[in-house]
Amino acid sequence: MDFAPLVARKSERFRELEARISAGNLYDDPQQAREVLREHTRIKDLLATWDALQKSERELLENRELASGTDRELAEMAGAEIPVLEQRIAQLQLQTQFALLPPDPNEDRDAIVEIRAGTGGDEAALFAADLYRMYTRFAETQALKIEMLESSPSELGGFREIIFKVSGESVFRKLRYESGVHRVQRVPATEAQGRIHTSTATVAVLPEAQEVDLELKPEELRIDVCRSGGPGGQGVNTTDSAVQVLHIPTGTIVRCQDGRSQQKNKAKALQILRSRLLERKQAEENEKYAATRKSQIGSGTRSEKGRTYNYPQNRVTDHRINLTLYNLDSFMEGNIGEMLQGLQTADMEERLAEANLASQTA
Repeated sequence: MDFAPLVARKSERFRELEARISAGNLYDDPQQAREVLREHTRIKDLLATWDALQKSERELLENRELASGTDRELAEMAGAEIPVLEQRIAQLQLQTQFALLPPDPNEDRDAIVEIRAGTGGDEAALFAADLYRMYTRFAETQALKIEMLESSPSELGGFREIIFKVSGESVFRKLRYESGVHRVQRVPATEAQGRIHTSTATVAVLPEAQEVDLELKPEELRIDVCRSGGPGGQGVNTTDSAVQVLHIPTGTIVRCQDGRSQQKNKAKALQILRSRLLERKQAEENEKYAATRKSQIGSGTRSEKGRTYNYPQNRVTDHRINLTLYNLDSFMEGNIGEMLQGLQTADMEERLAEANLASQTA
């Protein structure tokens, strides 16, 4: 495939963005400024990859000429470089194709992450807490910020449910593939016989919705204020600060009680509600226009068989892409980048295959 015409258009767009960034009024609209800068970065990376590809292709031609020359020593050296260059070119071509794919409109957004204990009782709640700690550690390594929105602690120190916001650079793109069922196999601390138990937790990663994405009409909301309850130390059960919001058309309910301020809990509840409704809206659109999509990786929807964490074997396996890593101890400390990269690559390859299929049938 000849990428040159597509890259030429991107190069022209890059010059337009450069001119907008140089103008003095870019930051008059902060939201628009962020979008311009993100697009500028994406195209800049594409052009750098394209330059590297062209350079490698020129080097390959030169080495092939030298390999067929009369100087035996030089021909051997050039011939040894050819397989390396061919492998490099294949990788750069794939990276170029990925970069030319239309970006997901949500990938640069912050994310709302919801972790819920599944089957397994107290052990499932402890595992949910372990997952929260894992994502917290990952966020620290990526200079991302975590803001607690709502939690429901268990008696043994785990979480029946925990909801938090992750903000920073391209958060949703990094974490979207974590949505699904996470299964742990280990000996619980409460197990006297040393038997391995299997427990689960579900993770949902939602792109943070903005007010412009959908309108929450006051007449469609029922907001109730009540007294906070559950573990929480001083300040709990002393004020009517807990807020529950019902979205009447969909029956979606969100409750927030982590903060002591009624207004802050209300704002957090509406933030979560808006993101859930946006995910629902996008899921309905995906069903309409992508009913034949086989994988759930790219859509960020839940999968019943997502990932297994096997403690006795120090193994973590993502069943969606059949990738197994034997570094579970490090993985649970937030070193999940290799897994995220594998999931992202698998999704990009699928999107690329779909794009090629669409072009052939058009």
